[in-house]
Amino acid sequence: MPKFVVHNFGCRASQADGAAIESLLERSGYTPADTSNSAEFVVLNTCTVTNTADAEVRQIVRRVHRENPEARIVVTGCYAQRAPDEISQLPGVAMVVGNSHKTQIAELMSTPYHGQVHVGDIFDSREFLSTPVEDASGDRSRPNLKIQDGCGNRCSFCIIPYVRGRSRSAPLQQVIDQVRSLSERYPEVVLTGINLGRWGREAGFDMRLADLLRVLLNETDIRRLRLSSVEPMDWSDDLLKLVATSPRIAKHIHIPLQSGSDTVLRRMHRRYRPKHYESRVRLARELMPDAAIGADVMVGFPGETEAEFDETQAFIERLPFTYLHIFPYSERPGTPAAERADQVPEATRKARGRVLKQLGLQKNAEFRGRFPGTTLSAVTMENNRATTSNYLTVELSQPRPPRQLVDIDIGETTDGGLREGCPFPMFPARVSA
Repeated sequence: MPKFVVHNFGCRASQADGAAIESLLERSGYTPADTSNSAEFVVLNTCTVTNTADAEVRQIVRRVHRENPEARIVVTGCYAQRAPDEISQLPGVAMVVGNSHKTQIAELMSTPYHGQVHVGDIFDSREFLSTPVEDASGDRSRPNLKIQDGCGNRCSFCIIPYVRGRSRSAPLQQVIDQVRSLSERYPEVVLTGINLGRWGREAGFDMRLADLLRVLLNETDIRRLRLSSVEPMDWSDDLLKLVATSPRIAKHIHIPLQSGSDTVLRRMHRRYRPKHYESRVRLARELMPDAAIGADVMVGFPGETEAEFDETQAFIERLPFTYLHIFPYSERPGTPAAERADQVPEATRKARGRVLKQLGLQKNAEFRGRFPGTTLSAVTMENNRATTSNYLTVELSQPRPPRQLVDIDIGETTDGGLREGCPFPMFPARVSA
């Protein structure tokens, strides 16, 4: 049968989509290949959140075509939805399948024609990419299970609603069944979505995300659930207290910030103010003293002044973040922000990004420094590493198989993580004569 390989780009939701695409293709008779060079079909499941993301996809298309000119390259995902004609002109691209047609990718790939484009109005889409995720794909110890897709927000910088469509939730029983199935092979499942906190908000649902978590804890044997990014508006007191009190939910809170300046947030059309955001972080730290608390931060949004950037820097400095994802603003055609005349120079964006990146590294180092001499719960990964409940990477001092939930005695910090304490003395004890 034809061999295929799927390369995923971008967020956890995209990674989950990639795992579902793999399941779709295998169920249709395709056989996974080890590499792009041995595949007859190379599926690129793309991201389009920045110009850099688009450029990376184009680079991979050229490389795959150069190294395996006989392969049929199929480009799907968010970049395919946004710019199908642009992608279809790249050498080697046999088919472009937008998010609007992603659930049909297996049958579309069976057609023999070159240069096909299958992209429709994403806002007409009601389907949820729901093929059961049976493997962890790129992360072999912690599968990403997408339970929500689309977004109803209209942030002025963001193209995602236009390539993902309106918010859609996976049905309750489907989520239960998939978590139950995955729990037989994996100790931890990461629940993800484009706007995860909106799960259950459509007509026909009478539950919220916290209610879903309680059902999963009661009706499955999953040993640990982890939430990916949840917007500040959706970190309710109920949800934070549930995460804090359940030993089966990872102590990991990711809250997108974007900016600590009220005026910038208003230009971004974000639906919260710094005061509300701070209340969520403070409550999370009060309830979970050792939790990971992370944020996405954008620098160089149109019109961002030095004073507004200073506000963001001061805001971050005073809050107990443990890591930051910093990225410069990137113009996305079709968004209101891209039309503004007060674009910040690229060099300024990069300089501000370096400042906040250094601040994030400092906060992360301070956080990691608290744990030598303690014991942390973690899931073992490949390459002799483990990921703790509070999102720290531990180098293991003794080999362990992946997919194990273990308690690890922490010995010391490393450049970017922690190292397990050595269970045996480094040198044999000296024997007296």
